[in-house]
Amino acid sequence: MKIYKILSVLLQYPEQELLDNLEEIKDWVNDTSDINKQERSLLQGYLKKMESNSLIELQANYVSTFDMVPEHSLHLTHHLFGDDKNRGPALIDLGELYKDYGIEVSESAKELPDYLPLILEFAAYLDGNESTVFLADAKKVFGVLMDNLKKAASPYADLISIIDGRASLTRIEAS
Repeated sequence: MKIYKILSVLLQYPEQELLDNLEEIKDWVNDTSDINKQERSLLQGYLKKMESNSLIELQANYVSTFDMVPEHSLHLTHHLFGDDKNRGPALIDLGELYKDYGIEVSESAKELPDYLPLILEFAAYLDGNESTVFLADAKKVFGVLMDNLKKAASPYADLISIIDGRASLTRIEAS
């Protein structure tokens, strides 16, 4: 599902390429029927905030949000295990799941398998119900991360709230 690909891109360290493709993202958000009214509104608001900042400001905000505050980590197992030894097996299991689907996470990617943009890339690869079930396993973590970002008045909280809303098994029952 393209929504997960877009969210993945928006949750990565901002580069010039993102700004160069912002119009295309805005067009998709405005025209797609794959998102609901609330998701569209949250994405439009987020993209508008992006447009009002320079690349340097976006990068500084990203670093101060995600790299400087452990409670905002985009590595999901950090929220469950911290630096506990049980984090390792969870990361291995997630890496093995990717391999089961024929997706190799390259060593050069420099990110652990629990990095949220990588998880969203994987969710985009799955069909709708599969992606919902996959993300539902981390719903508790999305809630914690969203709350932490809201407390910090971070615009990234809106993106996490979209993921949190889609990580609900009631979405499958409703379809």
